[in-house]
Amino acid sequence: MSAIKAKNTTPEIAVRKYLHSKGYRFRLHRKDLPGKTDIVLSKWKTAIFINDCYWHRHEGCKYAYTPKTNIVFWEEKFKTNADRDRKI
Repeated sequence: MSAIKAKNTTPEIAVRKYLHSKGYRFRLHRKDLPGKTDIVLSKWKTAIFINDCYWHRHEGCKYAYTPKTNIVFWEEKFKTNADRDRKI
């Protein structure tokens, strides 16, 4: 589980590189905003959240796997993550 990162993930870096190449400037992981923002475009008052497949369980994604140990705990954890995503 130590390999599952919360910051500077591959999808996040890809979005950052794209935005930067198009001339956008941004801040990362601002703590003064609600939630856990990944990228903030202050000039446009925009926050970008990049949800990785592992934690957010995107339907049909090959990266949304369940660990083989402590299955009950992980299924409950992933269910609450998905429920919170739908609610928010």
